[in-house]
This record gives sequence, C-alpha cells and structure tokens, in this order.
Amino acid sequence: MTIQHRVARPPRALTIAGSDSGGGAGIQADLKTFQELDVYGMSALTAITAQNTTGVQGVYSLPPEAVAEQIRSIGSDIGVDALKTGMLFSSEIIHVVADSIREQGWTKLVVDPVMIAKGGASLLQAEAIEAMRRELFPLAEIITPNIPEAETLTGRTIVTESDLRDAARQLADYGARHIIIKGGHASGSEAVDLLYDGHSFTEIAGRRIETARTHGTGCTFSAALAAGLAQGLAIPAVLEQAKSFIQAAIEDGIQIGAGHGPTNHWAYRNRRLQR
Repeated sequence: MTIQHRVARPPRALTIAGSDSGGGAGIQADLKTFQELDVYGMSALTAITAQNTTGVQGVYSLPPEAVAEQIRSIGSDIGVDALKTGMLFSSEIIHVVADSIREQGWTKLVVDPVMIAKGGASLLQAEAIEAMRRELFPLAEIITPNIPEAETLTGRTIVTESDLRDAARQLADYGARHIIIKGGHASGSEAVDLLYDGHSFTEIAGRRIETARTHGTGCTFSAALAAGLAQGLAIPAVLEQAKSFIQAAIEDGIQIGAGHGPTNHWAYRNRRLQR
C-alpha cells in the first residue's frame, strides 16, 4: 500500500525584474532572498543585463509580450501570494506588467522603482517615470524609493526631515498604500527609513555601515518585503523582518568582485541558526 504524504504549500512570491549576470541584484538577489526566508520564488524577466561589481556593460530589454506571457504562465498554474517589481526599463513594459497584475487580481505588490544602477547606469527610461506613477503605484501595497528616486518621482529636492515627509505624502497621493523612503543615501551614524501609511509616519533606524558591499541592497530589501507579505505578516512585521534581513546582509559582508560588491544573503539565516 502506498502512503501519501500531505505536503504543505509554501508561500509563493514572484519577482518581475531584470537579470543581473553578476548575481548581486535583480532577480538573482530576489530569488536568493525568497529562498532564505522560506518562500517559493518565481521570476518574470524584463531585461537581461551584462554587469558585474564594477558596472553595467549592457542592457537588453525583452519584448513586452514576452514579459506578459511569463506572468500569465505563472498565474495560470502556480499562483502568487505576493510579488515585487524591480527593473522595468520602459513604459511599454510597465504597461503590460500593470495590465497583467490587474488581470490576475494580485494585490500584495511591492514596487521598487529601480532607476539607476550603483555604478550610475540608467535602468529606467525617462519617459517611463510617469507610467510608473500612473499605472503601477495605484496597485502597490508598498513602494520603496531611495532618496534620489523619491526626488525624481516627486520633482522636489529632499534635504530636511520636512522635505522627506512632504515627498512621502506626495508619493502616497499617487495611490500606493505604504511608502518607505530608504535612508541609505542620507548622512549620519544611522540609516533611517521613513514609513508613511497615509496617516502617520514611522522611522526605522539601523546602524550605518561604511562598506562598498551594497550592490543589490534595494532589490534585496524589497524582495524581503514581498516575502513577508507572501507569508501573511502584518505590515509592521513585514518591515521588521525585511529591515533585519538587509541589515544582516550588509553588516556580514562577503568579498566578491573589485567594485560595489553584493550583500551577504546567507547572513540573516546564519544569525538565526547561531542563536
């Protein structure tokens, strides 16, 4: 007699983003993060990049229909509990991604508005910024701009705490339910992220680490947020887990490459195992 074992279905998360041949950012970073947080990861590629820790040597966008077909394939069979977007590159890709998310009825969306690579290469066409604001932000549970991205999205300069809060309010007006403006580009001994839920502000501080091992931090952080949403955590717990994950990944650095090296995606799990 054959004994059948009931297998629990794990949380499922999808990343819609570009590929990083160096493995530190993009879908590679996202899938590593999902795996380390016990979430089943899937991907829909928007572009292929040739890059390493010293910079981006080439960007090769996929046809929008190829992006849409990947999303349809996942939705028709496996299903998604939460998802994130990263590098989307063009307004045409943003349009098909937004349409696909609406068709599937997915609501737990994290938008990481990737615009510039660590080395300075542009990863989003200028004409696509308005498409992101208009089409993707209203679908998002969380958006995660850093300060330069928030400045570009709002058209305002951010210098003071008041500037930061005004930018968060403006971003919320575009329709996202939670705004996290990351503080990595600010100064001070702490990196302070600002969360705005449309009503109140919360500051989340972490020790600032002086290191060149920060390639893919935005991808990794947003992927950790998506993993938490897929696990069914409430927003405060989602943010706490993601902040702990990226803080560990930066603090426990690894020596890879000669430039802006990747973070350590093993660090969070290793710390938990050592407790």
